[in-house]
Amino acid sequence: MINQLTKNELIGLFTSIAVLIYVTCLFYTKRCRTRLPPGPNPWPVIGNIFQLAGLPPHDSLTKLSRRHGPIMTLRIGSMLTVVISSSEVAREIFKKHDAALAGRKIYEAMKGGKSSDGSLITAQYGAYWRMLRRLCTTQFFVTRRLDAMSDVRSRCVDQMLRFVEEGGQNGMYYTINNIMTCIICTKTIDVGRYFFLMAFNLIGNLMFSRDLLDPDSKRGSEFFYHTGKVMEFAGKPNVADFFPLLRFLDPQGIRRKTQFHVEKAFEIAGEFIRERTEVREREKSDEKTKDYLDVLLEFRGGDGVDEEPSSFSSRDINVIVFEMFTAGTDTTTSTLEWALAELLHNPRTLTKLQTELRTYFKSSNQKLQEEDLPNLPYLSAVIMETLRLHPPLPFLVPHKAMSTCHIFDQYTIPKETQVLVNVWAIGRDPKTWIDPIMFKPERFISDPDARDFKGQDYEFLPFGSGRRMCPALPLASRVLPLAIGSMVRSFDWALENGLNAEEMDMGERIGITLKKAVPLEAIPIPYRGT
Repeated sequence: MINQLTKNELIGLFTSIAVLIYVTCLFYTKRCRTRLPPGPNPWPVIGNIFQLAGLPPHDSLTKLSRRHGPIMTLRIGSMLTVVISSSEVAREIFKKHDAALAGRKIYEAMKGGKSSDGSLITAQYGAYWRMLRRLCTTQFFVTRRLDAMSDVRSRCVDQMLRFVEEGGQNGMYYTINNIMTCIICTKTIDVGRYFFLMAFNLIGNLMFSRDLLDPDSKRGSEFFYHTGKVMEFAGKPNVADFFPLLRFLDPQGIRRKTQFHVEKAFEIAGEFIRERTEVREREKSDEKTKDYLDVLLEFRGGDGVDEEPSSFSSRDINVIVFEMFTAGTDTTTSTLEWALAELLHNPRTLTKLQTELRTYFKSSNQKLQEEDLPNLPYLSAVIMETLRLHPPLPFLVPHKAMSTCHIFDQYTIPKETQVLVNVWAIGRDPKTWIDPIMFKPERFISDPDARDFKGQDYEFLPFGSGRRMCPALPLASRVLPLAIGSMVRSFDWALENGLNAEEMDMGERIGITLKKAVPLEAIPIPYRGT
């Protein structure tokens, strides 16, 4: 066989072997020198890729952490990754090393033009990011603005209830004694679709002071499709992330496909922005409450020094708007769908929640309002338990070490390392939670030290912690219980074709967010009171 090889083929073969030996020696030398956390032994070049096959990544990494420890090193191709899987280590990194680990690991799918520059989520820690974060805390998600827009959120939820009732009805017409009679029957609906409509219209009102969608909206359907594709492709494992030599080739086409859908979504978002801007020019008034677009258009920052712009360009605004819609709708939709799925999967829990909601009001005509939420502890517990079992971002958004740091004075995380905080594993840790895989909202009521998700309870971090914690937490903490409470109070729910609760498919799939593998379909039966 050797005789059949040409001189060039032999040179290429020996060069490849030499490169493999060099990379392997370099890796092991660096591993010893930097005292990396323990982890499974990597293969040359490909690293630990094979150990991650077969299960969703959050699940496979949880299983590996049981063997190698709550702080674990993986080599995924050339990408050095440290995985955090316990509350103890999460407390250490967020309390002592938050600044050093405040960078962002940007995957190839989100590179290539518009989708990462100017983004609050993916911007690297620095002056520009601090300016965006300041806008969130002082303008977008500040209490006074959220309080002023409570009626808007209530209206969006009421719209959703109306859409659900209309979508769950079939009108069948019969002629009896020459009189046309309509008999209303219920039918199965795609529940997640209606949660999405509510979330999208809510973000539309925050951004543009107007509803943007109805169930038959063509633009809304297109935007839903394209943003969903962006989240799907951006969450796919991409060999170009792990092997830098392949980045130019984009062998799976993930970057190309992602950017195609980003462009299409940008076009639709741009139409909404132009329409809103035209209305703004015609109806100038200092009396109305400013929406987010007003804030962006009127922003005046520094003089361009230290990365802070003097004003936002139209492209910057488009990036921020696109991010608001994608992040706000996808995470809200997946959390609400999981909440209702868990309630249907646990009928006694559903009944208990309906009893709390329906006995709280003296009249069935009263609507659930945000001011009622503090008086409904079981509703709050249902949301908390959903976020524990099904955090919308199982690894949060990947962190990157901006400088080398030392954990517990024992392990080193080198600069540029990707850091994944597996909050899915932390929320199911049997050392912290009794019956960790069971849906038991009661745990958040009976426990005198009941946990919260504001970033200081490291056993429960669905929104993260520290500098890069989700800035929309104040909004989410209002919308989630209002939406699921209204749906559960207003309808009785049944599964299609007589499916039993225990037969429900509760499997997971992950793009960027954690979703049901099989979308939830159920029959809404309007509750008219007793």
